[in-house]
Amino acid sequence: MRIRLIAVGRRMPAWVTTAYNDYARRLPRECRLELVEIPLAKRHEAGDTAKAVAAEEARMVKAIGRDAEVIALTLDGRPWSTATLADDLKSWMNDGRDRAILIGGPDGLGENALAAARHRRSLSELTLPHPLVRVIVAEQLFRAHSILIGHPYHRA
Repeated sequence: MRIRLIAVGRRMPAWVTTAYNDYARRLPRECRLELVEIPLAKRHEAGDTAKAVAAEEARMVKAIGRDAEVIALTLDGRPWSTATLADDLKSWMNDGRDRAILIGGPDGLGENALAAARHRRSLSELTLPHPLVRVIVAEQLFRAHSILIGHPYHRA
C-alpha cells in the first residue's frame, strides 16, 4: 500500500523537508509515504482566489491515482486522533488499497477535491500552517505504525 500525501505548496523551508523526510523514511515499505507537491497558484487580486483554488484542485485530483481512497484534511472533518489513525492504518494495510491524503493551500480545498474524498478528517481545531501539516501527518503515520507493531516510540 502507498499513501500519497498530496499537498499544495513547493519550496518548503529546510526544517519542513528534513522533518518530513525523517518520518517518511521510517515507515516500512508496506505503508510507504510519498509526497506529491502541487504548485501554489498565483493570487494577484482578491478575485483570483476562486481561480487559484480551482487550478490547485485540478492538479490535486489528477495526482490522486485511479483506485486510491481519498481523505481530505479539513477543519470541519471528523477529528483524527492518534488511536483513530492507528485503527485506520491497520485497516488500510489489511485491504492494501492506496490512499491519498489531501492538504489544501492557504484558501483550503476546492469543491471538486472535497467531492473526490471519501472521508474528511481534522487534525485539530487549530489552524495549522500548511508546511507543518506535512510534518504532523508524517509523524502521526509513523506513530500509528509504531502502535501497531508495539514499538516503544509511542508511550501514551
